[in-house]
Amino acid sequence: MDIQNAQEAVDKWIQDHGVRYFNELTNMAQLTEEVGEVARIIARRYGEQSEKESDKNKDLGEELADVMFVVLCLANQTGINLQDAFDKKLDLKTKRDHDRHHNNEKLK
Repeated sequence: MDIQNAQEAVDKWIQDHGVRYFNELTNMAQLTEEVGEVARIIARRYGEQSEKESDKNKDLGEELADVMFVVLCLANQTGINLQDAFDKKLDLKTKRDHDRHHNNEKLK
């Protein structure tokens, strides 16, 4: 599924199962909360913090999908075509950063 179809699927889900989109500030708070859950898993599973027993069964993919869902909601409610925005960003990064990381000693 491309990003445009994902935006449409989220909008249909909101229409079929939600009452309406939460307002933008509420969705921003939700996004922050979901990113925090991703950060907690990453910090404990891949970082130096020890993982609590209650966190060991947390699904990183599910948490990343939660982040995507809220991002798609924000894009929909603010009139952003995220497919176009992403394509433009990838093109910009490709042109700007084409050789940038090849000479980075930290990545060798």
